[in-house]
Amino acid sequence: MKTTPNIDMEKLPKQLHDAGILSDNGFERLSRYDDITDENVLSIMVARGLVSEEILYKFLAGLVGLPFKVLDPLELDYQVVTDLLPGAFAQKHHLVIFDESESSLKVATSNLDNTQPLDDLVHMLGRDIELHIGRPSEIARVIRQFYGLHGSITAAVKELDSKDGVDLGNLERYVSSKTDQKVEPTDRPIVNAVNHLLHYAFEENASDIHLEPHRKGTVVRLRIDGVLHDIYKIPKKLHLPIMSRIKMIAGLNIAEKRKPQDGRIRTHFEGKPVEIRASTIPVAFGEKVVLRILDPALLMQDLAMLGFETDDLIRYRNAISKPNGLILVTGPTGSGKTTTLYSSLTTLATKEKNITTIEDPIEFVTNEFNQIAVQPAIDLTFSTSLKYILRQDPDIIMVGEIRDKETARSAMRCALTGHLVLSTLHTNDSASAAIRLIDMGVQPYLLSTTLVAVIAQRLVRKICDKCSEEYVPTSSLLKSIGLEEGVALRRGKGCRNCRSTGYRGRIAVFEVLEMTENIRTAIVKGASIDDIRRAAVDEGMITLHSNTLSKVRQGITTPEEMLKVTLGVE
Repeated sequence: MKTTPNIDMEKLPKQLHDAGILSDNGFERLSRYDDITDENVLSIMVARGLVSEEILYKFLAGLVGLPFKVLDPLELDYQVVTDLLPGAFAQKHHLVIFDESESSLKVATSNLDNTQPLDDLVHMLGRDIELHIGRPSEIARVIRQFYGLHGSITAAVKELDSKDGVDLGNLERYVSSKTDQKVEPTDRPIVNAVNHLLHYAFEENASDIHLEPHRKGTVVRLRIDGVLHDIYKIPKKLHLPIMSRIKMIAGLNIAEKRKPQDGRIRTHFEGKPVEIRASTIPVAFGEKVVLRILDPALLMQDLAMLGFETDDLIRYRNAISKPNGLILVTGPTGSGKTTTLYSSLTTLATKEKNITTIEDPIEFVTNEFNQIAVQPAIDLTFSTSLKYILRQDPDIIMVGEIRDKETARSAMRCALTGHLVLSTLHTNDSASAAIRLIDMGVQPYLLSTTLVAVIAQRLVRKICDKCSEEYVPTSSLLKSIGLEEGVALRRGKGCRNCRSTGYRGRIAVFEVLEMTENIRTAIVKGASIDDIRRAAVDEGMITLHSNTLSKVRQGITTPEEMLKVTLGVE
């Protein structure tokens, strides 16, 4: 093991200044602080914005001759991190084990002036230590996430081991002559486990949490920027109590395991409200749950921030400014349709407007709209709700989804009687929407009269702005997206900010079909999807493919994302 030599903290500010890391102003300000000691000089420089934490610790790593380690929780094995090193020891000495072999361990630390814990670690584990320097905030984050979740799961297992309760799911049943004494969803270890899981997902900016039961355990996965990552495996015996806890806080029936259920959870993270939509469904080895995390700041945005091209934004604003008619937003699940609808309603919401929504379930509770939750058990469906809404003097109606003929006809009736109706439909592109409604039984003449616009959309991952670089793609790749050979584009080379993926965040791409006389005539005459699309393009519609290509040219996304997202839509 190569130990860290003591750093002369008195000389460090001058060394940082000479290296151009600490500015003249920062060096002068640091010299005026009267609360600096050798123990806190590093934290003060970072906390007061004199130098970035990453640059500082990279410099220190070079100073002591050790490699710098970026700790990404999604790349670490929680068993390696938590099984070998007690959480109290890791937290006290700012240490994280991030990799292992038979003879050695790789350890990241931010403790540069005390090597005794490392010597203790060698004796304790009987292996050599390969030391790396890490950022204090990243080390603290890993310790908090891994030991917090793992500790709560371990405590819950111990709690369950003291009782008799086994659930092997729906495919395999366990028969016992003893009365089951199950862990209650209010038991503290279970409460802690669910809380740590939610907090973990919030910190990683996940959009969804998946708990998937298998024969030997439950896999926890997070969807981040549209991609699923495995993060933990919960012991099989904990699946039922954790599911019960989630059901309880989501307002679901804990005893019901055979039917799908939907609910919602409202909580806070860093002082901001967070809405979570819970969905359960029975699978082979138990109930699977997906928790969709809804950030109000992302759900209700300014329309200009969603990703519309300038011409499309003008068309869409023109459509939603109509006093009546039907506007449809189409696309697959997870393509951002709800965000577009909520952002549109937020734009339209004024004191002079009565806005009513029918949702299944309500995505986000807000005072700006009158929101109705569909309840099929009492015959409160989309279509029946629309009948009664007309007696509520609405100006604007949002229908969560048009799923059947009755809902389609009711929405048309509302649009014909002087109301603006916004809804979603599951089709591949905007031209398919009219044909889909006709297949549901809507008369073409009625559709051509009421339909104002159809918006198709997808989500593409954005290139990370911290590691974006210019490059020239291969000729075959450029040809596949319709660009000439030798065109320079951008991509992310991978960095800490994007977890080495090259992408950070997502943006929508749109296709706005605005109804014109030519398109109305084509629909009435029974035109095909291709005929409607050609007519729309002739009228100025920019296709999903062209919109995505524009974002590739602008350096917002990559050709690979374009091919993945728009393949098959034209």
